Amino acid sequence: MTLGPRVFKTGLAVTMALYICYFFKLEPALFAGVAAIFAVQPSIYKSWRHIIDQIITNTIGALFALFTIYYIGNDPIIIGLVIIVVISISLKLKMENTISLTVVTVLAIMSAPGEGDVLFAANRFGIILIGIASAFLINILVLPPKYKKNYIEQSKSVFQNMSLLIRTAISNEMTEKSFQQHSKKLESDIKKLEDLFKVFDEERAKMSKLNPLDAREIVVFKQMLKSLQQGEELLQVIDEHYFQSHTSEEENLLFDQQLEQLIKCHEYFLLKYEGKVKLEEHRVEDEVLTESGEFLENIMDHYRNNPKEKLRLVVIGSAIFEYAFHLQRLNRLIEQYLKSTIKE
Repeated sequence: MTLGPRVFKTGLAVTMALYICYFFKLEPALFAGVAAIFAVQPSIYKSWRHIIDQIITNTIGALFALFTIYYIGNDPIIIGLVIIVVISISLKLKMENTISLTVVTVLAIMSAPGEGDVLFAANRFGIILIGIASAFLINILVLPPKYKKNYIEQSKSVFQNMSLLIRTAISNEMTEKSFQQHSKKLESDIKKLEDLFKVFDEERAKMSKLNPLDAREIVVFKQMLKSLQQGEELLQVIDEHYFQSHTSEEENLLFDQQLEQLIKCHEYFLLKYEGKVKLEEHRVEDEVLTESGEFLENIMDHYRNNPKEKLRLVVIGSAIFEYAFHLQRLNRLIEQYLKSTIKE
């Protein structure tokens, strides 16, 4: 098991919040630690957005709690009703991510019997804010997220796994158990990559002045993700249709060669982005879409009047063409991005 930066930063944020409370003799410091745990976020923008939302909903929760104690009381039933009201308001404001800590704030203020003054509420509320602020500071100062590096590394990892699956999809060389394990990992890793891209893109849009990112490179990253998604979809189509087509050895070799060529092109384009291969005016890789189109046309012509099970191969040919289309687009975007950086 590996401990990621977020786990490490959560521990630091809790430590910082507790020490601040001890220094100013604020009790109970426990609430600051709990607040810090909830407030650590995966990106700088999310941290900033989260702290604003937390201040809004926690202020509402603190005011409701204080008002209720002063005019009604703090019986368990009353506390439960206040929590329901505060949760409803948070949902209405579309700040559902703040609910857990807002409930903690309400409990912190209403939990002590006989305490209903403003100073007591302000003390508890201040302790919660110390935890939130500690998490925010730790998040932006300690091990700030390296979105670009993380995205590239995860993309390469996903590609390596996908490459293995595509290269063995037709030859059926992997055991069924191993193939399923790698397939599930591919599906999971692509979902993580999608989430990382959303954070990456959000950070570019919202924090561009503080953390400028090249919009052209974001487009390349988006196409990298799309190409991987299309490769995964191709694998699913092969799994659903290929082995039900009762193919011959010649057909197996034909499809296997076409997939091998595409995966080599995919690898070549990623290496090009990393600057490990030269930029040239014309390569065989530029014709990947044309060749896949011809491959699809040949399949359609050959199996037009064949039994239904052979028509499944046309579906696979279409998926191959779609994968080639996105690879061709990835290549073009990488070329444009690299040429623009050279000019600059």
